[in-house]
Amino acid sequence: MTRKDRIAARFDAAQGYEQAARVQRIAARELAHRIAAHHAPGGTPARILEIGCGTGFLTRELRRLFPAAHITATDIAPTMLDRTGRQMADDDRLSLHRMDAEAPDVEGPFDLICSSMAMQWFPHRPRTLRMLGNLLAPGGQMALSTLCVGSFRQWRDAYAQAGVVCPVPDYPAIEQLQAEWPAGGAGMWHDTEVVDTPATPLAFVRELRAIGATHTDHAPATGGQLRRVMTAAAGTDGPFTVSYQVGYGLFRRALWPGVFVTGTDTDVGKTVTSATLVKAWDAAYWKPLQSGTDDAPSDSMGVRQLAGLDPARLYPPAATFGASLSPEDAAHVAHTRIDPAMITLPRHVASKGPLVVEGAGGVFVPIAENYLMVDLMARLALPVVLVARSQLGTINHTLLSLAALRARGLHVAGVILNGPPEPHGRSAIERHGRVRILAEFPTMTPMGPDAVAQLATRLPTWEQVARDTP
Repeated sequence: MTRKDRIAARFDAAQGYEQAARVQRIAARELAHRIAAHHAPGGTPARILEIGCGTGFLTRELRRLFPAAHITATDIAPTMLDRTGRQMADDDRLSLHRMDAEAPDVEGPFDLICSSMAMQWFPHRPRTLRMLGNLLAPGGQMALSTLCVGSFRQWRDAYAQAGVVCPVPDYPAIEQLQAEWPAGGAGMWHDTEVVDTPATPLAFVRELRAIGATHTDHAPATGGQLRRVMTAAAGTDGPFTVSYQVGYGLFRRALWPGVFVTGTDTDVGKTVTSATLVKAWDAAYWKPLQSGTDDAPSDSMGVRQLAGLDPARLYPPAATFGASLSPEDAAHVAHTRIDPAMITLPRHVASKGPLVVEGAGGVFVPIAENYLMVDLMARLALPVVLVARSQLGTINHTLLSLAALRARGLHVAGVILNGPPEPHGRSAIERHGRVRILAEFPTMTPMGPDAVAQLATRLPTWEQVARDTP
């Protein structure tokens, strides 16, 4: 049985959780209060993901705050999900899903991702926060509560007085949590002390068992050792108390950190367009997946040369392959495979300008088994700039690509047409695609830094694009 299986089994076996989980109830109410005070202005979240719902303390608060929202409540323990379902049996906008937060298998984006008093069970917090952050919609919020350093201070003291190694895990300091926020947004942690007063030390131990919180990676105390600990705890002056140092974290993903450049097909001009966007917007550049380096220099180097890009604003690919094939096939030729979960936005800061992300090929190019380029776009949740040819045939290719992007809920910043001007095609794309044409780029020879600088003058500013993208 794995560590996660043991934790799930503890919570599944927990009896009397609702009565014993006093601090968990307090933390859920306080987290809900902070969510209400800081949720995105101008509207309420439409899609909410809750991690570690337990018996539904926070779930019920979320429903009270956001009656129309669809809530996906997840937990690693099936029995906990059943209890939440019974508490909210008539809620037709609630979905219950068994899930390990460290391997999320839900489709984003979500407007709000929240978790109350479950994060202390994550052994790989930074990685988990990055994955959850990737499920946030632009402008979306992540709201968390967790135990911090200083929790169970009196209980730890009792172990020390009894000369027994305390099995209670170490919890992070606020400063450590602050350093673990994912890229692409801003967050802040604050902590507060909650003091609980169990009837006796024995009652405290029983309540820990009742809420399933007795799992530890350390060897538990023997019966004799535990009796010595409880005697030491009971010998303190005044009533027996237990302090919980609870951290509350609020993180907001940047509204639009940049754009994702894709094309209607291969060799349609994505790299020149990306270089032009970088030049016009003083942007940073990232190509997550690069193939074809056996036949030509990488697109990253091409953009660097064409745009005169500072190397500090050029992010390395997540994977590079020599064969001029789709990323999936190029990886196969290299006797490897791409794990899409490992492709995450670089830790980009706004002072480096917006981020231009260039895809490989078109919308439906394969990355891995059952995973296409459009799936990566949906996870990164950037507005899309679609590059198309201006010549005959562009209407069908462009409208099909736009339909595929919108079917996945992606925002389209606009279309760039490459080649000789063709007013009829442009008009058809604007009308039937319900999209703006950001620019028309004529064919320029030779293509170099001077040509890119000229093309850049045809583009709207980044501020205009970010403001006008719905």
